Amino acid sequence: MSLSARKLEPVTSVAKPMVSIENVTMAFGSFVAVQNVDLEVGNGEFLSIVGPTGCGKSTILNAIAGLLKPAEGDVSIDGAPVKGVQNSIGYLFQQDALLPWKTAYQNVELGLLFRGVDAQERHSKVMAWLEKVGLKGFEGRFPHQLSGGQRKRVQMAQALITEPKVILMDEPFSALDIHTRHLMQNELLRLWQEDRRAVVMITHDLEEAIALGDRVVVLAAGPKSRVIESFPVDLERPRNVAEIKLDSRFMTLYRDIWASLRGEVEKSYASH
Repeated sequence: MSLSARKLEPVTSVAKPMVSIENVTMAFGSFVAVQNVDLEVGNGEFLSIVGPTGCGKSTILNAIAGLLKPAEGDVSIDGAPVKGVQNSIGYLFQQDALLPWKTAYQNVELGLLFRGVDAQERHSKVMAWLEKVGLKGFEGRFPHQLSGGQRKRVQMAQALITEPKVILMDEPFSALDIHTRHLMQNELLRLWQEDRRAVVMITHDLEEAIALGDRVVVLAAGPKSRVIESFPVDLERPRNVAEIKLDSRFMTLYRDIWASLRGEVEKSYASH
């Protein structure tokens, strides 16, 4: 049965957490960004995190990646404590993280190079991924020779080729125009559904959070942000992000989550 023909159930159980955040507080000197955060992400679960500007969303991502150390509490991936930068992470950034002096092929290859994969295997995997993301024939192009959508495809291949246990996404599509954004969101879901891995995505776009996620977590306004509510997204997969927004269940979810988020956004604006 083809992927498009079979129904994919959302992952809402975290019986086997791939990411575990336990009583985590993140502080920068006397400034406490997030406080007493407890969060689990199941293996294969796509978790979306929303919250007002300055609520510590990126701080939580960086703690999972091992780029920041919690002042209190513990972060673990697949049962192992996070200590230092993690090799089991794929990261999709808001802005291009591609090296401008390297070709699409060379950018996709980087993670395998760092892991010491031999040249023949690297070549086979890179060419397969470039074809998978629709860039066969573009392997010799430099980033400035690619469109925004094509550069984002290179980033996806770069993040996924190493088969990470966890994929972290920091506003990955916000720099794209709306039509390219929808195309890239669908492309991401297609690639993710082939081999579902744990995803933690932060976004300001509530529609995106619902359309992509299995669950949406709402963070309180900072400082000392915390998780205030978690909403399961009971929408079948595979999804078309443009069409799913017309589903009545999508609209109900949007209203319910916005009712929780709106007060925090208002608090955030009032404090600035």
